[in-house]
Amino acid sequence: MKNLPLHWKIIIGMILGMIAGWIAIQFAGGKELIVNWVKPFGTIFIKALKLIAVPLILASLIKGITDLKDISKLSQMGGRTIGTYIITTVVAVVLGLGLVNLIQPGAGITEETREQLKADYKGAAASKIELATSQKEAGPLQALIDLVPDNIFGAAADNGNMLQVIFFAIFFAIGLILIEPEKSKPVKDFFDSLNEVILKMIDLLMLYSPIGVFGLLAALVAEAPNRDLFIALLQYSFTLLLGLGILILVFYPMLVKIYTGRSYRSFFEGIAPAQLLAFSTSSSAATLPVTMERVQEHLGVDEEVASFVLPIGATVNMDGTSCYQAVAAVFIAQAYGLDLDLSTQLGIVMTASLASIGAAAVPSAGLVMLVIVLGQAGIPVEGLALIIAVDRPLDMVRTITNVTGDAAVSMLVAQKLGKLGTPKEKKWDDYYDQVA
Repeated sequence: MKNLPLHWKIIIGMILGMIAGWIAIQFAGGKELIVNWVKPFGTIFIKALKLIAVPLILASLIKGITDLKDISKLSQMGGRTIGTYIITTVVAVVLGLGLVNLIQPGAGITEETREQLKADYKGAAASKIELATSQKEAGPLQALIDLVPDNIFGAAADNGNMLQVIFFAIFFAIGLILIEPEKSKPVKDFFDSLNEVILKMIDLLMLYSPIGVFGLLAALVAEAPNRDLFIALLQYSFTLLLGLGILILVFYPMLVKIYTGRSYRSFFEGIAPAQLLAFSTSSSAATLPVTMERVQEHLGVDEEVASFVLPIGATVNMDGTSCYQAVAAVFIAQAYGLDLDLSTQLGIVMTASLASIGAAAVPSAGLVMLVIVLGQAGIPVEGLALIIAVDRPLDMVRTITNVTGDAAVSMLVAQKLGKLGTPKEKKWDDYYDQVA
C-alpha cells in the first residue's frame, strides 16, 4: 500500500467513502454516525488546506515576483495571464449556452416537480438571493474598492478575501524590487524560506489526503437529499457535465498539446492528484497548494510563473463556474417557459464571465453569483431553488474544471515566456520515504 501512487490512494479513499456513506444510510442512525464520527476527518482536512492557502499565496507570490527582478517582466506575465484567462472564460460560457440550447434540459420539467423543489429548498435559495442582492446594490465600482484591503491582517484572516491578499502580496513584492538589493535581500530570503516551509507542510498534509477525502465523500452521500428529486434534474446535470467534460478532456489538453507539444497523457498524469482533490473539496483555494506542487514538479512550469499565475487563477479564473452559470440560467428559464432572445443570451455571456471573476474560490460560491446572472437576464431568481438539490456534486466537477484550466494556462504562459522546462524526477510518493 505504501508504494501505491498517491492519486490511486485518493481514488480508493473516495470510493470507500461513497460505499461507507451508502451503507450507513441503510440503517437507522447511520447518517448521524457518519456526520458525527466520519465527516469531522474530512472537515479537518479542508480546514488544514485553507490554513495553508493564505501563507502560501503570500510567500509564493512575493517570492515569484521578486525573482523576476524587473517590473517589465511582471507586466508582461500579468498581461498574458489575464488575457488567456479571459479567453478561456468566454469559451466556457459560449460552450455552456450552446449545449443548453441544443439539449434543452428544462423543457420537460413539470409544474408539480418545480413546485416540490422550490418548496424543499426555499430557505437555501433565499439566503443566496439575499447575499447576491447586497452585492448588487453595493455599486458598480464596489469590486474595485473591495480589491484594496484596509487591514492586511483582517484580509488574511478570511479565505474569502483572497484578492485582497493577492493585491497586498503584489504591492509588497513590487516595493521589494524597487529598493536597493542589499536592503531587500533579508526580507526576500525570509519569504524564500517561508515558501519552502509551506511546501513541506503540503507534502506532510498530502499523507493524510486519502483519509480526508474518505470523510468528505462519506458525508456527501449520507447527507444527500431525497433521491427522487434528482430524477427531474438528470438532463440538466448531464448537460452541464457534458460541457465541463469537453473543457477538461478536450479543450485544455488540446491547448496544451498545440502550444507546448505535451501529450494528453503527460498533462493528466501531472495534474491528476490536484483534480481528485478539487473533486473532494469543491474549492480551488483549498486545492491551490497541491495544484502549485503538481504544476511545478510534474508539468515543468517554472516556479516564478506558477507562483504568479496559479494564485490569481484560483481567484479569478472560474471556467467551470462560467459554464455552469450559462447552463443553469437557461435551464431555469426553460423550466419557467421563458424564451430568451439572442441579445439576452449575449448578456448572459458577458455577465457570467464577469461574475465568475468575482466568485470566491470556495464551495458553491457560483450559486451566489448566479443570482446576479439571473437578474440581468430577467429570469426569476426564485428558480435558483430548482438546482440547489444537485449543486453540490456538480460543484465538485466545476472545481476540477477550474483547477485544470489554471494548470493549462500556467503551462501556456510559461511556454510563451520560455519558462516551461522538463518535469523534475521527484515524485509525490518519494515524500512517504522522506517522512517515514
